[in-house]
Amino acid sequence: MRVIAGSLRRRVLEAPSGLATRPTSDRLRETLFNVLAPSIMGASFLDLYAGSGAVGIEALSRGAARVVFVERAQPALKVLKSNLEKIGLRSGFRVESASVMAYLRREHSDRESSFNVVFLDPPYDAADEYDGVLEFLGGSSCRLLEGETIVIAEHRRKLRLEQCYGALERTRLLEQGDAALSFYRIQTAEQEQTAAVR
Repeated sequence: MRVIAGSLRRRVLEAPSGLATRPTSDRLRETLFNVLAPSIMGASFLDLYAGSGAVGIEALSRGAARVVFVERAQPALKVLKSNLEKIGLRSGFRVESASVMAYLRREHSDRESSFNVVFLDPPYDAADEYDGVLEFLGGSSCRLLEGETIVIAEHRRKLRLEQCYGALERTRLLEQGDAALSFYRIQTAEQEQTAAVR
């Protein structure tokens, strides 16, 4: 794996061994950041189920102001920290060693902590993680998202995620090989009224 573009372009990244962690392919990562290009500069980026950290590192390379990596698997955490050290990143990020739901429940009560982009890539076999996290992020009590926040879930192409999770509504679905990216945004009350009239 390599960083595709930005200040860290071509830096080589290590991936955890075994099948427990599945890094986002370079091609899919490039597709993701082509879509995010207008939103990434200066963004606050949340990388859930961060694994090797490749997605969050790509965000930093392309100008994100800060990235929070959330990962609880110790082998993946070791590789993530090694990647950050190897490419010389010293600031602009935080690594949270916790389960995603534990982190979200703790962090959402902090009014100062919100994100412009949220990326989640649970293990493909943990399909229930998608529903739990997306429902939490789309819930009325969650303060981690702003009005223009983009939430992206990487998932198996065959796994059909819901169109809506609370206030989150899917706005785009990109499929590439066996993988897919579902893009969600918060649906405002005004948008809900417009949809109801239609």
